[in-house]
Amino acid sequence: MSISGRISQSAFDGSRLRVILLLDLYEGAQQQFLDAYELMCKQVASVPGHISDQLCQSIENPSQWLITSEWESAPPFLAWVNSEEHVETVKPMHSCVRDTRSMRYSILRETGPRQPLTSERPTSREQVAARVGDGVARHALTFTVKPGSESKVAELLAGYESPKAQVDENTRLRRTSLFMHGNRVVRAVEVEGDLLAALRHVARQPEVRAVEEAINPYLEQDRDLTDPESARVFFTRAALPAVHHVVSGRPAAGEVRRHALYYPAKEGRGMDLARLLAHQDAAAADDPKSPVYGSTVFQRDDIVVRLVDLTGELDADPLASLGLKGAGKAAELERLLDGAAIGVEGSLETERNINRLLSHADMLPITDRSSADS
Repeated sequence: MSISGRISQSAFDGSRLRVILLLDLYEGAQQQFLDAYELMCKQVASVPGHISDQLCQSIENPSQWLITSEWESAPPFLAWVNSEEHVETVKPMHSCVRDTRSMRYSILRETGPRQPLTSERPTSREQVAARVGDGVARHALTFTVKPGSESKVAELLAGYESPKAQVDENTRLRRTSLFMHGNRVVRAVEVEGDLLAALRHVARQPEVRAVEEAINPYLEQDRDLTDPESARVFFTRAALPAVHHVVSGRPAAGEVRRHALYYPAKEGRGMDLARLLAHQDAAAADDPKSPVYGSTVFQRDDIVVRLVDLTGELDADPLASLGLKGAGKAAELERLLDGAAIGVEGSLETERNINRLLSHADMLPITDRSSADS
């Protein structure tokens, strides 16, 4: 079995996806849950890329259930799970489920009656190579604030006291990076261990709660974090999943600085734009001359954010910084990018517009705190 030594996370390898959802039901809510599940099955069956579902009940604890689903690949699942349709589909389950935990796995090898385990080249729908991770889960949240409130929100978000980094013996909050682009806020977190446990830990901290309450009046989407349903819907809609992460295997040539770049996609092209950037950053990781040391691409609908760790200045090599190194890449991005939304229209094959795009895409850093800072 071959192993890739650099890409630790990717939704773009073309392999089938197995999604596992663990649920803990309230007592007496089983029939309500089964009714909600049947409704959900009918709706998800028509979603492109969906293959099958299984519903299982624990033989040890009847309140514990398991839903597994198989998808042709990760992109169609991510497009559905982050859609408004999904938010509405799962609402009937909220009142009967005490707790949930979702896990997503690409299929690396498969055995069956006529398909013995083998080290031979897998089918095209299986993951080609095992990836080496770093024990870190990555996730981001994004939301918008009312125009005119940007400076006040930035002040509030920059001024909070960091919560304790150690969540439990197995989980640690490693880094939080927060950026703004106009009235859009993006908060990216890196967690060693259990991502969900870390997010819940942070949400319970009084210093974090105080900041969240302070920015509530400025949000474009109303929320009440004391109401579980309101909080659930807000954080579902704010989720900005990491679809690709890569770090070069080479030593960093100088100081590494973190930047965030915002790429609004044309309607329906967000996943394609994220895939383009992911492939470019994977290639950069193998290029000893590239200033791109590592990157994480986040995508939801037509929102794409690229968190990039660079050696050297952002504007020293604009094409590399934007993830556009190579023939035809600028033109490809031009077909996918909503240039009007970011204030850069016209050909991206001119030096002037590339420099303008880099300037307009560069997000304002608010905080970047590692566990050592905490």
